[in-house]
Amino acid sequence: MAQRAIGKSAPHFEMKTIDGAGKNFGEVSLDDYNGKWLIMFFYPLDFTFVCPTEITAFNKRIDTFKKLNAAVLGVSTDSEHSHKAWINSSQDQGGVGKLEFPLASDRTQQVSRDYGVLIEEEGIALRGLFIIDPNGILKYSVIHDLNVGRSVDETLRVLQGLQSGGLCPIDWHPGEELLEG
Repeated sequence: MAQRAIGKSAPHFEMKTIDGAGKNFGEVSLDDYNGKWLIMFFYPLDFTFVCPTEITAFNKRIDTFKKLNAAVLGVSTDSEHSHKAWINSSQDQGGVGKLEFPLASDRTQQVSRDYGVLIEEEGIALRGLFIIDPNGILKYSVIHDLNVGRSVDETLRVLQGLQSGGLCPIDWHPGEELLEG
């Protein structure tokens, strides 16, 4: 079984997807992101309460991620058909609406397991977020409980810090001085 470890190759994955428009089914693998940074985040379930707030927040900032040569991929253990229904449901109906990135289906739960986010007895993922560099190396990982959403601003800050290639002090932001090593 693959294991996640910062500074090592990210566990390989292959999953079924639905595009952000909620129209086309497809497949995705880690290899599809060669040459790009990947922000891969796991969430528990479609049609829940906290998950749509995160997904729509990432969607609102997608242009910023793209400018940083980063792609976003949302993952849960729901089927790609559930993802499609969720995308095609308005936010008023508990959906997320159209997105600018795909949602992947980890029905086998293997990817969630490999990334250390699977709650085995429930068959769902914790809120895990991973930043993988253009060479497929895992650079960042954060995993936490189901009831607290993640910060898109912090994800962007960490991505930019990793891309700076320098030593970034606490609360560093782009344009600020890096530490001397």
